[in-house]
Amino acid sequence: MQRDGFSFEVRARARDCRARTGTFRTPHGDVQTPAFMPVGTKGTVKGCTVRDLRELGTTMLLGNTYHLHLRPGEELVRELGGLHGFMRWDGPILTDSGGYQVFSLEDTRKLDEDGVTFRSVVDGASVRFTPERVVEIEAALGADVAMAFDHCPPKPSDRACVEDATARTHRWLERCVRRHRELGGESRGQALFGIVQGGAFPDLRARSVEAVTSHDLVGYAIGGVSVGETREEMLVAVESAAPLLPEDQPRYLMGVGTPRDFFDAIERGIDLFDCVTPTRHGRTAQAFTSEGALNLRNARFARDERPLDPRCDCPTCTTGYSRGYLRHLVKSEEMLGAILLTHHNIRWFHRLMAEIRAGIEQGELARVRARWLPQAESAPAAEGAS
Repeated sequence: MQRDGFSFEVRARARDCRARTGTFRTPHGDVQTPAFMPVGTKGTVKGCTVRDLRELGTTMLLGNTYHLHLRPGEELVRELGGLHGFMRWDGPILTDSGGYQVFSLEDTRKLDEDGVTFRSVVDGASVRFTPERVVEIEAALGADVAMAFDHCPPKPSDRACVEDATARTHRWLERCVRRHRELGGESRGQALFGIVQGGAFPDLRARSVEAVTSHDLVGYAIGGVSVGETREEMLVAVESAAPLLPEDQPRYLMGVGTPRDFFDAIERGIDLFDCVTPTRHGRTAQAFTSEGALNLRNARFARDERPLDPRCDCPTCTTGYSRGYLRHLVKSEEMLGAILLTHHNIRWFHRLMAEIRAGIEQGELARVRARWLPQAESAPAAEGAS
C-alpha cells in the first residue's frame, strides 16, 4: 500500500501463525511493526519528555481528540504548530477520535444519530461531537493518523446493542470519509483509519470489516475491545476481523496493552497497539521485570540493594537506582519514583516488541513468547506494604 506519503510494507511472516513484521511509513517517519504506542492523551505521556521517549525506543505516540479539544483547544494547538510543534515531538502521532469517550462517559453524554453531546469533564459545558466536527478537530491537531468517529458499544455481549452501534459506526464513517476528503485527505499529510466494530459476534465483525474496508483507507482498526469483555470475547473479535482486513495495510488493535494480549493479537495478524498499562503501572509502583511483575510498595524491597532489573537497559536500571531507593520514593510519594518506574515500563514494552519482531523474522516467535510471558505474569504475592 502506498498513498501520498503513507505506505505499509510487510517484511516477514511467521511460518505457523499470521504474525508479520512490517514498515509503516508516515510523513513524520517510519514505524517498525508490530509496535506499541505510548498514550499521550492530553499532549504528553505522563512523566516523560520527548527526549525520554526517543531514548526509551518510542517511534509513534497517541493523543486524544476529546481531551485536546477541551483543553487547550485545537485552534491553539494549530496556532502553535500542530501537535508535533506543540509537543516538540517530530515522530508519527495518532489521534483517537473520542469514540472511546462515547463508551466511558456514557453517564454524562447524550447520543443521537447525528452525533454525541458530552458534558465537559473540565468545566461541565456542553460539547457537541459529530463525525464531521471530529474530522475537523483532528485536521487542526495535525496528527499523521486520525481515527474515524465511532460508536463503541457499552455492552459488547448484548447483540442488539452491538448491532445498533456497529451500524451507526458505518454511517458515521461515511460522513468522516466525506469530510476528510473535502479537507484534502492524505495530500495534507493526514491519513484516516476506519474502525471495525461488532462486539464478540463473528458475523457482525465480518459485516463491519466489509463496510469499513469499502472506503479504501490507509489503515484499519479493531475497536470495541478492552471495554469489559472477557479475554475469550476479545480473541473472538480479533480472530473474526483481522484475517479479513487487507494484507497490505496496517491493522491496529485499540486500547489493548498487556503482554499476553500482544502475543495473542500479533499471532492473529495485528500490527499496532496502544494502552496506558506501562505508564499507569509506573504511577502505581508496579514494574515489569525479568523476575516477574514487582510491586515496589512491598516491605521486602526496603533494604534491597539490587537494581530494578539487571537485564534491562533503561536509564532507571543502568543508573543503578536500587529497589530500596525506588521503594523509598514510592512510599514518600516523590514524583521521581513514578517517573523512573514509568520510564522502565515503557522501555520494557518496547524491548518486548523488538524481540517479537526479531522472533517473527527468525522463525522463533514461540520461543520469544515462552521466555517473555512468565516475566510479565509471575507477580509475587503481596507482602507487608508498610
